[in-house]
Amino acid sequence: MVVLEDGLPNKREYRRFKVKDVAGNDDYAAMEEVLTRRLQAYLNERDQPLDEDLIDGERRRPRKFAYPPQLLLVDGGKGQLAVAERVVRALGLHDEIPIASLAKRFEEVFVPGRGEPIEVPRGSDALFMLQRIRDEAHRFANTFHRELRGKRMTTSSLDGIPGLGDARKKKLTQVMGGVNAVKKASLDELKALSFLPDAVAEAIHEKFHRA
Repeated sequence: MVVLEDGLPNKREYRRFKVKDVAGNDDYAAMEEVLTRRLQAYLNERDQPLDEDLIDGERRRPRKFAYPPQLLLVDGGKGQLAVAERVVRALGLHDEIPIASLAKRFEEVFVPGRGEPIEVPRGSDALFMLQRIRDEAHRFANTFHRELRGKRMTTSSLDGIPGLGDARKKKLTQVMGGVNAVKKASLDELKALSFLPDAVAEAIHEKFHRA
């Protein structure tokens, strides 16, 4: 989830969410969970007494989610908009947070209570801003997904090898040039790595070169 302030990305406020309570590939349910968690965090911060900003006379860490967005924009059409509307209503925020959706196919903008899309002129600053928000969210999400895939690949291939913890695993893949290179490495090549004990090198080689 991305945040833009005054038209500029505020990356300190970006948030990554791992879906916890949705089984399978249910995009609507996943969106509902993520929006609920994000907006509940805002409510939790909003409802804290102001004097809790000070702890033993010192100011605590800056509040997160301390103010509502001027617009909650979701990627998609009427279905995604309905999910967002259901979440803000369930949390009592429907009068506080305006929502809209941007459907990519025809760049249509939908808002609650209106069956037809709003006509936002092509090339207008308003449409450009909505597109920029949507595209930045795509970029951020794609980066996160690539990182997760990379972690899964590393874990599935190199996990469970005695003596090969996360730090060594990361350094090994960096030095060797990836997981596939580690799989193909000879025992001598592995033992030549100064940060890798012989016993660990032998365990790695045995895993990928068993007869």
